[in-house]
Amino acid sequence: MRRTRILTAVLALTAGLLAGTPPALAAPAPRAALAADTYTWHNARIDGGGFVPGIVFNRSEKNLVYARTDIGGAYRWQQSTKTWTPLLDSVGWADWGHTGVVSLASDAVDPDRVYAAVGTYTNSWDPGNGAVLRSADRGATWQKTDLPFKLGGNMPGRGMGERLAVDPHRNSVLYLGAPSGKGLWRSTDSGVTWSQVTNFPNPGTYRQDPGDTTGYASDNQGIVWVTFDESTGSAGATTKTIYVGVADQDNAVYRSTDAGATWSRLPGQPTGHLAHKGVLDAQNGYLYLAYSDKGGPYDGGKGRLWRYATATGTWTDISPVAEADTYYGFSGLSVDRQHPGTVMATAYSSWWPDTQIFRSTDSGGSWTGAWDYTSYPNRSNRYTMDVSSSPWLTFGANPSPPEQTPKLGWMTESLEIDPFDSARMMYGTGATIYGTENLTDWDGGGRFTVKPMVRGLEETAVNDLAAPPSGGAQLFSALGDIGGFRHTDLTKVPSMMYTSPTFTTTTSLDFAETNPNTVVRVGNLDSGPHVAFSTDNGANWFAGSDPSGVSGGGTVAAAADGSRFVWSPEGTGVQYTTGFGSSWSASSGIPAGAVVEADRVDPKTFYGFKSGRFYVSSDGGATFTASPASGLPSGDSVRFKALPGTEGDIWLAGGASDGAYGLWHSTDGGTSFTKLAGVEQADTIGFGKAATGASYQTLYTSAQIGGVRGIFRSTDKGASWTRINDDAHQWGWTGAAITGDPRVYGRVYVATNGRGVIYGDTSDPSGGGGDGGGGTDPTPTGACAVGYRITNQWSGGFQADVQLANTGTSTWSGWSLNWSFPDGQSVSQLWNAEYGQSGATVTAKNVAWNGTVAPGSSVGFGFTGSWSGANTRPTSFRLDDQTCAVP
Repeated sequence: MRRTRILTAVLALTAGLLAGTPPALAAPAPRAALAADTYTWHNARIDGGGFVPGIVFNRSEKNLVYARTDIGGAYRWQQSTKTWTPLLDSVGWADWGHTGVVSLASDAVDPDRVYAAVGTYTNSWDPGNGAVLRSADRGATWQKTDLPFKLGGNMPGRGMGERLAVDPHRNSVLYLGAPSGKGLWRSTDSGVTWSQVTNFPNPGTYRQDPGDTTGYASDNQGIVWVTFDESTGSAGATTKTIYVGVADQDNAVYRSTDAGATWSRLPGQPTGHLAHKGVLDAQNGYLYLAYSDKGGPYDGGKGRLWRYATATGTWTDISPVAEADTYYGFSGLSVDRQHPGTVMATAYSSWWPDTQIFRSTDSGGSWTGAWDYTSYPNRSNRYTMDVSSSPWLTFGANPSPPEQTPKLGWMTESLEIDPFDSARMMYGTGATIYGTENLTDWDGGGRFTVKPMVRGLEETAVNDLAAPPSGGAQLFSALGDIGGFRHTDLTKVPSMMYTSPTFTTTTSLDFAETNPNTVVRVGNLDSGPHVAFSTDNGANWFAGSDPSGVSGGGTVAAAADGSRFVWSPEGTGVQYTTGFGSSWSASSGIPAGAVVEADRVDPKTFYGFKSGRFYVSSDGGATFTASPASGLPSGDSVRFKALPGTEGDIWLAGGASDGAYGLWHSTDGGTSFTKLAGVEQADTIGFGKAATGASYQTLYTSAQIGGVRGIFRSTDKGASWTRINDDAHQWGWTGAAITGDPRVYGRVYVATNGRGVIYGDTSDPSGGGGDGGGGTDPTPTGACAVGYRITNQWSGGFQADVQLANTGTSTWSGWSLNWSFPDGQSVSQLWNAEYGQSGATVTAKNVAWNGTVAPGSSVGFGFTGSWSGANTRPTSFRLDDQTCAVP
């Protein structure tokens, strides 16, 4: 399930014009020099965790498949490994809304081309407009056209579609259905520019809840899908007949028969429902439509399936059950392109006892379901489920019939049969992508096997992270929708989320610094306790009791020795307890809603922050006193932490662009704070193992420093900073939490809003090179080493990373690296360096912020390129007049 996620940071975005922009989704040009380190980034494996509203198979190339998520970007399928590759990690902080993907289109004429319509909310929660991204290398790199309106990848109706479509004959022509009454849009130059189709007669009328004052449920859901009839065109000529779905219960389908010059309501169509999907079988001349009375993806109480004969205009109700027997709407519509008479659809909004999948092999004349009742409440399934690769999908449940665990799914808005393989099907749910490779066994009376097909697609929203100094857990995560996990091996999927109780969303967690076996978490639950404890390092949990009035998790802090806890829940004021929360007492002197943290040394000292004031308790949370510290951020977008091992050492990050914003440090228990002059903005702060020879723990922050937005590290108490991510690895909004690893130098864990838990490891595991560096040499001197790695390759194209290490004894204050491609490859785009190419020879030079490279440190850049015949790696690299070692 994906619930609405509202960012707590206030981000200013600038709406663009309706024209193409430079070929990158990159941060603004930096204004100050910074050191840089090369990091390798991975996900702490969870596999899935969120709603997948769209799956798109390319119609002309086998195994070319894309998936879109509501807040976590887009992905491309890798058949060789049966994994998904993320495509929008380059979306930066300023454009965080572009991680919400409302539609995807894969070009059947030129399969290298793919398009994404992006934007997360159409109301004020996302201050920026939407955009159409276009790629000529299957999503490895993108160009962007900003739109003059917003798009809603996480809005109601996001499972309908696809709203974006490429003409199957003249692929320079695309259509986009807009929300909010903005109508239908068209591009005739492969997505570079867009204009409104002004004669399209209906921009939509349906609003989920017209009275919603937030604008979330009251927005007009607009134009929801576009489908071409490929039988009415030929190669290079514009397709004549186009069908468009509109969010209007009485006027749901429109058609053009003259390539979009004129439009009319499709005559004779059913009314009273919304058409979630419109899928055309051009071979048999049928347009299939899946209807629901609501826009979804959560709601829908009645639905129908209809078939429209394009030659005769005949409408036929082909619903598998009588309307009186439905308590759900239909979606997930798909046609078997190898056998077009085979059609499938889902009961997407059937939450209980399970979703349903329907299948017909006679164009909707008759249907069978994936499961049937034998004698209620017992079920007979035509499928078996194997979730051994993602065992948490059982949710630790033990339901009574007719419910089963794991469920077949919920919110099943997208189901697609592989156009090249009738036996393979994938469908999205609120938690994962499921699929099968023996679907056709259904027709012979056998059972098909459903398994997660989601590895590599990570879609959780992360609220908090904690890395204990000892114990079996490497990391604790607090997640939206699926609670969170105890991660004992970052490369493996945890067996189960936190249970006893199982929160829908965990909002905060903490461990006792000197006794990490004691862990506490708080979160949201429709009915039941909102706080839980563990005494075995998070392996097992038991519920605490709630104080009166608690309505949500809030934040929680554990005393350094685990003897007591302070909790700031939603719905009531700050509370404290000794022991494990069997009873709570109200704290005094601190306002409700304050963020709370614990000193990591003194078990009786706790801290709080609310609306510009810092609060301190020295009696275990019973009473708090406001600190005299001034100049702190006035808002509540603030996160702070106390340093392990040093009493009263506190770092505070946060603020807003219209007031105090940055990073503050206190060494006197919060009595006073000093703002770090070099940090312009900061939103998170975390600590990790100290570098070799350093006396202070390593700092990590998601911040803007030297005019550059990124993830930064300091090994010298904030005196100097190293940017450790790059423009290809930004993950949109990273303002919820960050922490280093207390056991592994350089490892950092980053919370994202839809891309799961990201962790990075440095190429300099000792940290001996330091951060910031020095040196005034005009050119590099000393030895160098180069690592060249092809990270992705496809027909005619590839992506590579280059790591340049200073293995000498002098600091570089500028560098220029040269190499020649042995097979004549050509660079098409390069990031984190300037470049030029003459023939086979490439020169890459530092940019402003990564020219300083200390001895023992390294710098990295990446690029995409083209190749033909062969793609052999270069074997020789020169740094000015020096030859670099190639490990």
